[in-house]
Amino acid sequence: MANTAGSKKRVRQAEKRRSHNVSLRSTARTYVKKVVVAIDAGDKEAAQIAYTNAVSKLDKSVSKGIYTKNKAARHKSNLSAKIKAL
Repeated sequence: MANTAGSKKRVRQAEKRRSHNVSLRSTARTYVKKVVVAIDAGDKEAAQIAYTNAVSKLDKSVSKGIYTKNKAARHKSNLSAKIKAL
C-alpha cells in the first residue's frame, strides 16, 4: 500500500494511464475484428475498407506505445494476406 503522498499520486497516475491504454487497445482490437468478420463473410470490398481503418488504428496505437511496431506489422501483414486470398 502506498504510504507517502508521492507514491499515492503515482498509484493514481498509473491507474489513469492503465484505463486509457485499455480503452485504446480495445478500440484497435475491435477494428481488427471488423476486418476478420468481413473476410469470413467473403466480402472483399468491405474487408478492404475495414482494413484501411484497422491499419490507421494500429499505427496510432503504435505511436502511443500501446503496441510494438512489429506486432502491428504482423497484424497488418496477416490481414492483408487474408484479403488477397479472397
